[in-house]
Amino acid sequence: MTTFKFETSDYIKTKIDGKPRKVISKEALERFNTSLLGVGDLRQSATSTDAIAAVFDLEGFTNFCKQIEPQLSVPLFLSEFLSWLMEDVKNEMVNEVAPEGFSVFSPLPFFVKFMGDGILFLWDSSDMSEANRRNVVISLHQVCNHYRNRFLPQVRKKVVEPPAYLRCGIARGTVFSVGNGEDFVGSCINMAARIQKLPGTRFAFNRRGFDLESANIAKFFKERVVIKLVSIRGIGENELIAILKSEFDSLSAEDKERYREP
Repeated sequence: MTTFKFETSDYIKTKIDGKPRKVISKEALERFNTSLLGVGDLRQSATSTDAIAAVFDLEGFTNFCKQIEPQLSVPLFLSEFLSWLMEDVKNEMVNEVAPEGFSVFSPLPFFVKFMGDGILFLWDSSDMSEANRRNVVISLHQVCNHYRNRFLPQVRKKVVEPPAYLRCGIARGTVFSVGNGEDFVGSCINMAARIQKLPGTRFAFNRRGFDLESANIAKFFKERVVIKLVSIRGIGENELIAILKSEFDSLSAEDKERYREP
């Protein structure tokens, strides 16, 4: 994406109703168009992809930006955080290391986007096995843990009171390309974004599209996850959401009422 700004050369001296005026040239005004979105030709036909969407959000980031002299801390934090996040997601996908390369638990994301108050990751899940899809969920849970246990202790030496938690919402569904495939839209992206904001939880995923009945399923899903019915704003009143049992047990009585038994 590019930024938009009128330059000195874009202004023309003229007269309007006989009075001297300085106006923006027609050519300069026409530069404000969809090209600024950086997605190419929006008339291009969309292609669909079966995808897993994950939206990360930094809890408390807004308050972090309100500290004194934020221009000295926020860019530094974001630089450190985004570099760390990309590296940790990549590392969590690696299963084994060989002299020639790596074997992975699942493919790497094909699309990443910084959204100002969150980071979107998309995986192409069309050719993934059920185990691969579950591995994405487990890996992203580990990333959230690593933020708290590994990244935070280091970044606290560089900035004051950084966001204390990394939240994550995950959903599977169909995404559609925008323009030349420079961006994507889809209900699963909206679902993931809303899930990570559920009250009292910091990690959750939509039950739809994940096989959790397999005999050889990881203990993570058997022992650490519970399935609840939840109302998701703008999507549905009865969505099946998987949340961490430890987080559910820690909820207040009022928040627990939001999570119903299926």
